[in-house]
Amino acid sequence: MMFNNKNILITGGTGSFGKKFIKILLEKYSPKKVIVYSRDELKQFEMGQVYNAPCMRYFIGDVRDKERLMLAMKGVDFVVHAAALKQVPAAEYNPMECIKTNINGAQNVIDAAIANNVEKVIALSTDKAANPINLYGATKLASDKLFTAANNIVGDGRTRFSVVRYGNVVGSRGSVVPFFKALIARGATELPVTDARMTRFWLKLEDGVEFVLKNFQRMQGGEIFIPKIPSMRILDLAKAIAPEAKIKIIGIRPGEKLHEVMCPSDLYYETVEFPDHFVIKPSIEFTEKIDYTTNALGEHGYMVEDGFDYNSGNNPHFLTVEELKAMNP
Repeated sequence: MMFNNKNILITGGTGSFGKKFIKILLEKYSPKKVIVYSRDELKQFEMGQVYNAPCMRYFIGDVRDKERLMLAMKGVDFVVHAAALKQVPAAEYNPMECIKTNINGAQNVIDAAIANNVEKVIALSTDKAANPINLYGATKLASDKLFTAANNIVGDGRTRFSVVRYGNVVGSRGSVVPFFKALIARGATELPVTDARMTRFWLKLEDGVEFVLKNFQRMQGGEIFIPKIPSMRILDLAKAIAPEAKIKIIGIRPGEKLHEVMCPSDLYYETVEFPDHFVIKPSIEFTEKIDYTTNALGEHGYMVEDGFDYNSGNNPHFLTVEELKAMNP
């Protein structure tokens, strides 16, 4: 049991992912210490009322603060880097703030992990980091590159870094589901949709957490792990949430795509397909030669065909309205 009697730190731990990650971690394993590292004292206080096992620690700090991260990671074995500024419009209007957290913060996490000889680090990414057209996606692409390249600067240390990339999470804070539900609760009779053709990858939060936990076992360092998950059509989602509501087309927002990409066609020659996930190999050569077609669990994959891409519009698996209803009670 990989996480038993280990010290685990999660940045941005009071967010939707962090709460679910810690819930599942405490249910399935017996960690020695679980450290929630985040900025908001109120969220930490509220979370501490629910997650108050003896192993829990709440550490106030910002990923922009390298010294604080250095202290927080002392004795830590595994790190999940979930802290980020994620709102696309907010990033467009406040670009430097997004850069400070998502890029500078990523480098701080890397430096602190290496300095403290952390064993493994997984950084959470987003489909918006593939062929990005908005600043948020661009900062997460830069973050992905930092975590990949960090494997080359570890030297004799044991630390290994990998990335997990996935799409929209059902019901996460700031996502479309709670937004639609809040409108209906206030008596709205129509739902705003930016474009009727829009599709998105769709993932249950617990599935995202399980994927991250599994990849701590699979990782060799430098990979971007991408799960095979279903897509949904935004009009189907609106029907699932409020079948009687009318649809108002409001136009695509700045930095928004019709379809999200997770494995871009430009990187088909670096993409390995496994039964339930993909791996994008590092674009740089490491000193240590790694065969990414076989992972640390002994699972075997194969290189995809020329020009292959994996996006929410060409995904072979689309959720029906009924399936979306079941996922959004």
